[in-house]
Amino acid sequence: MADHDDKDEENRLFLDAVKDVRPLKPSRLYHQAPNPKPIPKQFLRDERQALADSLSDGYIPAHELESGEELLYLRDGHSPDILSKLRRGHWVVQAAIDLHGMVSDEARLYVAEFLAHCKKRGIRCVRIIHGKGLSSRNREPVLKHKLRNWLMQKDEVIAYAQARQQDGGSGAVIVLLKA
Repeated sequence: MADHDDKDEENRLFLDAVKDVRPLKPSRLYHQAPNPKPIPKQFLRDERQALADSLSDGYIPAHELESGEELLYLRDGHSPDILSKLRRGHWVVQAAIDLHGMVSDEARLYVAEFLAHCKKRGIRCVRIIHGKGLSSRNREPVLKHKLRNWLMQKDEVIAYAQARQQDGGSGAVIVLLKA
């Protein structure tokens, strides 16, 4: 019973001590969220333009390996076995893009961004579908010839060859990239 009396006494003392206290009105504190980091839009535009500018339509190397209409290319210093393996489908195609319906400038930028993305992700073998040019003026494959030049200008491209028939044939190219 003594414990009960002590508790009553403590409660009475507490209530006596706080009898003149007014409850605080609840107030909400609003913490302003920190501003997000700025998006470097001009830097991104500059990077995109640098990618597009890195591929020229006028580039024609002296060491093309074309045989007729078939696209073939091997960067200097690499084994010719690479080309035969590429043509036989030795490497698994890990990524692909399709340039159908694009005008030259769109396709150039798309290819540059695609190759940069593949380089970052460590992708080695890709397919680029350029089409056969059947819808082009004069029914000539415009993007096919431009793509050939663009790919030769990219340092990460080791080799490329026309795709096997089941992979797109003369309307696509298989590209081997540096690891």
